[in-house]
Amino acid sequence: MSGGLGKMLIQLGLVLIIAGLVIHFGSKIFPFGNLPGDIHMEGKHGSFYFPWVSCIVISIVLSLLAHLFR
Repeated sequence: MSGGLGKMLIQLGLVLIIAGLVIHFGSKIFPFGNLPGDIHMEGKHGSFYFPWVSCIVISIVLSLLAHLFR
């Protein structure tokens, strides 16, 4: 029982390390957050930014990865 938990924690750690590397170095490679269709509005009293196209792309990529590793 504890062997399965340990394996799961190692896998989760590896996923978090990879996600951290992608977030840190990925902004130089992938323009997530600046894709056409992302909403950015500025007004007198503030601004609003919602990267919905980037969210859709990330969702599709994660869904494909989950399907491949299932």
